[in-house]
Amino acid sequence: MTIGQPGESAARHGGTFADKTIIVTGGSRGIGRAIALRLAQEGGRLVLAARDSAALANVVAEIEFSGGTATAFAADLRLPDAPSALVDAALKAHGAIDIVVNNAGATRRGDFLTLADSDWTDGFALKFFGAVRLTRAAWPHLKQRHGSVLNIIGVGGRTPGPEFTIGGSVNGACMSFTKGLADIGIRDGVQVNAINPGSVRTERLRALLESQAAQHGGDIDVAINEHVRKSNVVRLGEPEDVANLAAFILSPQSRLLHGALIDLDGGQTKTV
Repeated sequence: MTIGQPGESAARHGGTFADKTIIVTGGSRGIGRAIALRLAQEGGRLVLAARDSAALANVVAEIEFSGGTATAFAADLRLPDAPSALVDAALKAHGAIDIVVNNAGATRRGDFLTLADSDWTDGFALKFFGAVRLTRAAWPHLKQRHGSVLNIIGVGGRTPGPEFTIGGSVNGACMSFTKGLADIGIRDGVQVNAINPGSVRTERLRALLESQAAQHGGDIDVAINEHVRKSNVVRLGEPEDVANLAAFILSPQSRLLHGALIDLDGGQTKTV
């Protein structure tokens, strides 16, 4: 069965994530949407969080059209009380939480000398503190269910550049958080891992490539090829590439995988 086509949910026939309640932040588009669709296809009950209620409703409709189960929670997870409210909503809807995928958060690019304190504060507010607060609020329930946390971070935390000082710093903090949390997970029986995507074909990357395409007569394909060449990677990633890896990491047979920071970047990261 393919997402987007009518049919019975995998949950009705078992499925890898049958009877699992899964929170995905940033679930309205891009990588978060792809992860939500994939885990729903394999039987998961999805609770999707993002600020755009209309976009969330579209993803919920896609999942339900394929016979899956999903609910939306529209909120700004930068606000201190929003993550705990998301946990409460998931418990009210399904009575348990098995998996948390921290995917929300984008940071501003730019010359370091032109970035204001507010840009830095905003960069950490969602991707770092949103993930910290949500994980903390969900942890007792994850511990009860021997659940999993998966952080979607980014290779910029390993190799930050001059235009990515905020993002590199936030991603580095998220990786450190993942490693520290993994030790707590050993104690409490909660699996903790992270994926570091490279360049993935999302709306955000497309906007960046379109600005670069202006240097090539507006040809987006030329800009993509140039980006791949300069990055020295096999190709641009697709959101589904991240979703495929997420499904593998979160599956029961992958429980030995713990505290891992997995680069999914087509070879972009050259350091050992």
